[in-house]
Amino acid sequence: MDLRKLQRLVIDALEDVKAQDIRVFDTSGLTGLFDRVVVASGTSNRQTRALAASVRDKVKLAGGDVISVEGEDGGEWVLVDLGDIVVHVMQPAIRAYYNLEEIWGGKSVRVKLGATRATPASAAAAREAAPSKPARPRSRAPRPAAA
Repeated sequence: MDLRKLQRLVIDALEDVKAQDIRVFDTSGLTGLFDRVVVASGTSNRQTRALAASVRDKVKLAGGDVISVEGEDGGEWVLVDLGDIVVHVMQPAIRAYYNLEEIWGGKSVRVKLGATRATPASAAAAREAAPSKPARPRSRAPRPAAA
């Protein structure tokens, strides 16, 4: 499977289960074992397992190969090995402790996250770009007194 297609598939699978803080790193210059590392956070053991299962299932459904899945029993850190991409799904405390971004984060890959959802920055930009409407005058009639 094409690397870009596999990367998009992984990101979509993570977003489907509401992964937090998804980061993608280009590791092709650091190791010959894989080309991308994806790091994402889940808020609980159940969510990290669900995120990893979503990645595994979507890749298999698209005809890709899943080499292995490690850590599903504990659920604090689940690793999904897809050959060209290694996905780390971690709880925030574990992620902060091991700080994989420092190890693999030399070259971050720009990816479009939440393609179907508007981010706060894009929503603000859209409001600024839209033509403004004149304000409608409001009626300032006095409120009836409470009995």
